[in-house]
Amino acid sequence: MRQAARWGLGAVGAGVALIAGLDLLNLGEINPLRRTISEHGLGAQGWIFGLGVALLAGGSAAIGVSLARIRLAGTFGTLALMAWSAGLLVTASFPKHDWSVGPSLSGSIHRAGSLVAFLSLPLAALIIARPWRHAEGRRHAVFAFGLGLGSVLWVVGIGAMVLVGARTGLSWWQVMPLGLVERGLAATEVAAVVALGVWGARHRPAPAGGGTGEANNLTTPHV
Repeated sequence: MRQAARWGLGAVGAGVALIAGLDLLNLGEINPLRRTISEHGLGAQGWIFGLGVALLAGGSAAIGVSLARIRLAGTFGTLALMAWSAGLLVTASFPKHDWSVGPSLSGSIHRAGSLVAFLSLPLAALIIARPWRHAEGRRHAVFAFGLGLGSVLWVVGIGAMVLVGARTGLSWWQVMPLGLVERGLAATEVAAVVALGVWGARHRPAPAGGGTGEANNLTTPHV
């Protein structure tokens, strides 16, 4: 199952590279400070964006399966990570609103998928990593937990800006540099996925019949 985590990390890396490549390629057309990542899904290169997000979703799911099989993740943490993957697949399959035309059913589904994904990943990282934070040799769990907290802070910050917009009469996407904020949140959440994947890929199960040292510490959380 460590191999599944490695394949997952590879898929995540390939997906991120495709999406980052689109950002660089379209830098003159799409302002990364104001325009969201999903804007790439509306143009002729939309299939590249969809492929990148699908790779990220598939890689995350493989990491989740790996963590569950080697008993680093429980039921709720695994479900939260799968919800992140499912939300990403929805965003890849349904383009966002094209405001030059107007709102659409596809855009509403895309927004719902994005919301599920961005809220599920922090929960997954926190739930999976929390029991292992104080176990010996668990630096990857500590990284994942910290990045999960960082993701929560991004989400809380976005929620605060929405409230500010509601009180001032401004649209919430005008209160903050939405593109930059979304990219910061996405980078933090993907980093949490990578931390979980590296943890799963480097996990060494305890030998059959017991044992001592790091191997045992890698199989029993301190809760």
